Amino acid sequence: MSNRKPVLCVVTSHPIKGASGVPTGFFLAELTHPLNVLEDAGIATVIASVRGGQPPVDGFDLSDPVNAGFWNETDFQHRLATTPALSALNGGDYAAVFFAGGHGTMWDYCENPDVQRIIREVYESGGIVSAVCHGPAALVDVRLSNGEYLVKGKNLAAFTNKEEEEVQATAVVPFLLESALRDHGAHHHEASNWSENVVTDGRLITGQNPASAHGVGLALVNALKSAV
Repeated sequence: MSNRKPVLCVVTSHPIKGASGVPTGFFLAELTHPLNVLEDAGIATVIASVRGGQPPVDGFDLSDPVNAGFWNETDFQHRLATTPALSALNGGDYAAVFFAGGHGTMWDYCENPDVQRIIREVYESGGIVSAVCHGPAALVDVRLSNGEYLVKGKNLAAFTNKEEEEVQATAVVPFLLESALRDHGAHHHEASNWSENVVTDGRLITGQNPASAHGVGLALVNALKSAV
């Protein structure tokens, strides 16, 4: 796969859960687990963030061996510290884009013009769009060149309203992700709270929660191999 375009892995730059003042960012395992699957398959990756530079980390758990392996044994920390901003990138340069979750995404993915542009460029150049947990916030407002919402009529999974309620964040987040996706025509598929749930619909791959991160990575690798 050495001649394949790389996969662009995007994380949030937003550090605070709104007016609550509680720190947040991207959820570490939702980046490392897909990265692990992609890189084990020999697929090159680029880590970027919405604003560039060092993104805020949430879910920092080094008892997770995949997290620990990336954090302690690779150049992962350097890659995070030097992430390019989406504004500097062209979606056509990537075979796929993947959006990691974490509550920070709810404040800087949805309405960001560069997020929308990158997704449109990847998708309309024949690439794959993928996201996990709160990562599908990136998909909510994306319109294709024909004016239709990308998610309209698509089967997908994302962090559910019930999961948001369980973590007591329904009054904290600026919108409910499941509801917003449904409002723009998505067919949202819900599994029980915290269980793995990965949905593939053509070149759109999504997962419901942290437990789905590894599976999204596997589905992305399979889709990239099938596209050869």
